[in-house]
Amino acid sequence: MSSFRGTTIPVYPKLGEKVTQDTLYWKDFKTPIQIKEFGAITNLDFSPVAPHNFAVTAFTRIHIYGPFSQEPVKTFTKFKDNAYCGRFRSDGQLLVAGCEDSVVRLFDVGGKVALRMFKGHTKAVHVTDFTSDQYKILTGSDDYTCRLWDIPNSTELLSYKEHTDYIRCGIASKLNGNLFLTGSYDHTLKLFDTRTDKSVLSMDHGQPVESLLLYPSEGLVVSAGGRYVKVWDLLKAGQPLVSLKHHHKTVTCLCLSSNGQRLLSGSLDRHIKVYNTTTYKVVHNFDYAASILSLALAPNDESIVVGMTNGILSIKQRKCPEDSKKDIGQRRQRPSRSVFVKGKNYAPKQDDYLVSKPVKEHLAKYDKQLKKFNVSKALDTALETFLRTRKPEITVAVIKELDRRGKLKNALAGRDEQGLSRLLSFLIGHLVDQRFAPVLVTAADMILDIYRSTIGQSPVIDRQLLRLQDLLEREIDYQQDLLEVLGMLDTMFCRRFVLHLRHTWLCM
Repeated sequence: MSSFRGTTIPVYPKLGEKVTQDTLYWKDFKTPIQIKEFGAITNLDFSPVAPHNFAVTAFTRIHIYGPFSQEPVKTFTKFKDNAYCGRFRSDGQLLVAGCEDSVVRLFDVGGKVALRMFKGHTKAVHVTDFTSDQYKILTGSDDYTCRLWDIPNSTELLSYKEHTDYIRCGIASKLNGNLFLTGSYDHTLKLFDTRTDKSVLSMDHGQPVESLLLYPSEGLVVSAGGRYVKVWDLLKAGQPLVSLKHHHKTVTCLCLSSNGQRLLSGSLDRHIKVYNTTTYKVVHNFDYAASILSLALAPNDESIVVGMTNGILSIKQRKCPEDSKKDIGQRRQRPSRSVFVKGKNYAPKQDDYLVSKPVKEHLAKYDKQLKKFNVSKALDTALETFLRTRKPEITVAVIKELDRRGKLKNALAGRDEQGLSRLLSFLIGHLVDQRFAPVLVTAADMILDIYRSTIGQSPVIDRQLLRLQDLLEREIDYQQDLLEVLGMLDTMFCRRFVLHLRHTWLCM
């Protein structure tokens, strides 16, 4: 009796993604290191000076990690409630942070106790930053005010209350100590000049503003809120330049590469998009396991640090040539024991008896069902979520095998609403794929014959059948258009060929 042969899965040519310089650059990172924090990570900030430690703001503490450490080298815990927006000063010696208790705290990176405490806000402070002269602090709060503080005297210098909702992001100019920007949930971002008593520029983002970013030249500002990332020209009175909508959920953070030519945006949809700052097209995409709240790039893009809502801190370090060589060495398999005992070139003698081990048969789940002649269960197994979404060629191969056996109609019949809906969804997604069309057209024809009498009984099935009909009609129109184009091309080539023959004959 011959053994059962498993279903043959054809290997289709893969189109693959286009490999560009950006693809190679942004994929050149090691396997990410993941660290569990005590709560959602709301802010990340790299120190501007070597060795470029980074501050992680999560829950009621701020951890400072070294560039290659998996344990904090420093921890600030003097917060009574959730801490927000821990940021380094340009010299890397001081760190400022807001808190849910409305108090702003200033720390010496080398110490533990707060050097200064600035009190004046009445609600949580989500925005902190140092001005370019290093002696003032910018803060923004849920009490709708943004304030400027003097570090040496611990006093409030200025206060603006022009926003009508929470201020959740802000940034101070690094070129001019008098300018700073704030973004609010009232959908606006405002530019302030400390030499005036009100804002000098206001722009409407159209959504609650979650993050702001200034270009190094500070002529352009980027705002993120809702699903939109927008670029504004400050030199043209806040004129909008670009509006990007590539995320599916709220964009929460922005970051710029070290050379200023790539813009990164993180979102609650678990993706980070990398944009070319010349064309503003997406050149790369990162996927993460949870919604992203914060993002930071190390100087020279040596590492990408991402904070997520589930408290996971993801750190990706850039590879170096030594790491690549090490990986190649680790992939080399060690010789088997028989090579060590008898040598690599050992040849069996004439009187040696070869003991063969029986090869254990490993069948996939759908093949096990086919072996038992459970054709309906075999099709159900092939339609499981992972196979039909990630490996549709397996599902199509099982359908083809059932058709070869003459059992496809039996496998398709007797399905409930959920099973039929799953099958129709697969057909809608892959029917017009030229690799699968010959097999799936036969299956679609059988489904219509079997379930024709049930049309009108389920609104879900009816909608899917209408989608299938619309898909087929559009595909037929495309094919007709392509045939017309093919006919025109044939006419052009034929005419060109005749002219070439006539020219050749005249030359003779």
